[in-house]
Amino acid sequence: MEWYLKVMRDNYANFSGRARRKEYWMFALFQAIVMIVLMILDNVLGLGFDIGGIPLGYGVLYTIGALAHFIPGLAVVVRRLHDVGKSGWFYLIALIPFIGIIWLLVLMCTDGDKGDNAYGPDPKA
Repeated sequence: MEWYLKVMRDNYANFSGRARRKEYWMFALFQAIVMIVLMILDNVLGLGFDIGGIPLGYGVLYTIGALAHFIPGLAVVVRRLHDVGKSGWFYLIALIPFIGIIWLLVLMCTDGDKGDNAYGPDPKA
Protein backbone atom coordinates (compact mmCIF):
# COMPACT_ATOMS: atom_id res chain seq x y z
CA MET A 1 0.00 0.00 0.00
CA GLU A 2 2.88 2.38 0.72
CA TRP A 3 4.08 2.05 -2.90
CA TYR A 4 0.62 2.91 -4.21
CA LEU A 5 0.43 5.95 -1.94
CA LYS A 6 3.96 6.98 -2.91
CA VAL A 7 2.95 7.08 -6.57
CA MET A 8 -0.44 8.73 -5.97
CA ARG A 9 0.70 11.30 -3.40
CA ASP A 10 4.44 11.94 -3.75
CA ASN A 11 5.01 11.28 -7.46
CA TYR A 12 1.58 12.09 -8.93
CA ALA A 13 2.93 13.75 -12.09
CA ASN A 14 6.65 13.07 -11.71
CA PHE A 15 7.98 11.85 -15.05
CA SER A 16 11.66 12.16 -14.13
CA GLY A 17 13.79 9.70 -12.25
CA ARG A 18 13.48 5.97 -11.96
CA ALA A 19 10.96 3.52 -10.49
CA ARG A 20 11.80 0.05 -9.23
CA ARG A 21 9.89 -3.02 -10.36
CA LYS A 22 8.35 -3.26 -6.93
CA GLU A 23 7.01 0.31 -7.12
CA TYR A 24 5.47 -0.30 -10.53
CA TRP A 25 3.91 -3.69 -9.76
CA MET A 26 2.58 -2.68 -6.33
CA PHE A 27 0.98 0.38 -7.91
CA ALA A 28 -0.52 -1.80 -10.66
CA LEU A 29 -1.88 -4.29 -8.09
CA PHE A 30 -3.50 -1.69 -5.84
CA GLN A 31 -4.82 0.27 -8.81
CA ALA A 32 -6.53 -2.89 -10.08
CA ILE A 33 -8.01 -3.55 -6.63
CA VAL A 34 -9.27 0.03 -6.30
CA MET A 35 -10.81 -0.05 -9.78
CA ILE A 36 -12.58 -3.38 -9.11
CA VAL A 37 -13.99 -2.01 -5.84
CA LEU A 38 -15.20 1.12 -7.65
CA MET A 39 -16.83 -1.01 -10.34
CA ILE A 40 -18.63 -3.08 -7.69
CA LEU A 41 -19.76 0.08 -5.90
CA ASP A 42 -21.09 1.50 -9.17
CA ASN A 43 -23.19 -1.62 -9.70
CA VAL A 44 -24.39 -1.89 -6.09
CA LEU A 45 -25.33 1.79 -5.88
CA GLY A 46 -26.97 1.76 -9.30
CA LEU A 47 -24.56 4.31 -10.76
CA GLY A 48 -23.58 2.17 -13.73
CA PHE A 49 -23.82 3.36 -17.29
CA ASP A 50 -25.99 1.55 -19.79
CA ILE A 51 -26.42 1.88 -23.52
CA GLY A 52 -29.85 1.04 -24.82
CA GLY A 53 -30.73 -0.78 -21.61
CA ILE A 54 -27.56 -2.90 -21.71
CA PRO A 55 -25.45 -2.33 -18.57
CA LEU A 56 -21.76 -1.64 -19.21
CA GLY A 57 -20.59 -2.77 -15.77
CA TYR A 58 -18.98 0.50 -14.78
CA GLY A 59 -20.20 3.98 -14.02
CA VAL A 60 -19.47 7.34 -12.45
CA LEU A 61 -17.18 6.17 -9.62
CA TYR A 62 -15.16 3.96 -11.96
CA THR A 63 -14.77 6.84 -14.43
CA ILE A 64 -13.58 9.21 -11.71
CA GLY A 65 -11.12 6.56 -10.50
CA ALA A 66 -9.81 5.98 -14.02
CA LEU A 67 -9.27 9.70 -14.52
CA ALA A 68 -7.54 10.00 -11.13
CA HIS A 69 -5.16 7.13 -11.99
CA PHE A 70 -4.36 8.17 -15.56
CA ILE A 71 -1.50 10.63 -14.95
CA PRO A 72 0.21 8.74 -12.09
CA GLY A 73 -0.10 5.49 -14.05
CA LEU A 74 1.56 7.06 -17.05
CA ALA A 75 4.24 8.63 -14.85
CA VAL A 76 5.15 5.37 -13.10
CA VAL A 77 5.45 3.57 -16.47
CA VAL A 78 7.76 6.30 -17.76
CA ARG A 79 9.90 6.14 -14.61
CA ARG A 80 9.96 2.32 -14.90
CA LEU A 81 11.18 2.63 -18.49
CA HIS A 82 13.86 5.04 -17.27
CA ASP A 83 15.00 2.38 -14.80
CA VAL A 84 15.72 -0.05 -17.64
CA GLY A 85 17.51 2.66 -19.62
CA LYS A 86 14.74 3.51 -22.10
CA SER A 87 13.16 6.85 -22.89
CA GLY A 88 9.60 7.47 -21.74
CA TRP A 89 8.62 7.72 -25.39
CA PHE A 90 9.32 3.99 -25.60
CA TYR A 91 5.87 3.55 -24.05
CA LEU A 92 4.47 4.12 -27.53
CA ILE A 93 5.78 0.68 -28.49
CA ALA A 94 2.54 -0.60 -26.98
CA LEU A 95 0.79 0.70 -30.11
CA ILE A 96 2.34 -2.12 -32.15
CA PRO A 97 -0.28 -4.89 -32.10
CA PHE A 98 0.57 -7.95 -29.96
CA ILE A 99 4.37 -7.60 -30.07
CA GLY A 100 4.40 -4.11 -28.56
CA ILE A 101 2.40 -5.11 -25.48
CA ILE A 102 4.53 -8.22 -24.94
CA TRP A 103 7.75 -6.23 -25.33
CA LEU A 104 6.51 -3.60 -22.88
CA LEU A 105 5.55 -6.33 -20.39
CA VAL A 106 9.05 -7.81 -20.67
CA LEU A 107 10.55 -4.37 -20.01
CA MET A 108 8.32 -3.89 -16.96
CA CYS A 109 9.57 -7.25 -15.59
CA THR A 110 13.24 -6.65 -16.39
CA ASP A 111 15.59 -5.68 -13.58
CA GLY A 112 16.72 -2.06 -13.75
CA ASP A 113 20.20 -0.85 -14.64
CA LYS A 114 22.71 -1.28 -11.85
CA GLY A 115 24.11 2.01 -10.63
CA ASP A 116 23.40 5.40 -12.14
CA ASN A 117 22.13 5.78 -15.68
CA ALA A 118 21.15 8.78 -17.81
CA TYR A 119 17.85 9.13 -15.92
CA GLY A 120 19.16 9.24 -12.37
CA PRO A 121 20.61 7.23 -9.51
CA ASP A 122 19.73 3.60 -8.86
CA PRO A 123 16.52 3.54 -6.76
CA LYS A 124 17.67 0.34 -5.03
CA ALA A 125 20.83 1.99 -3.71
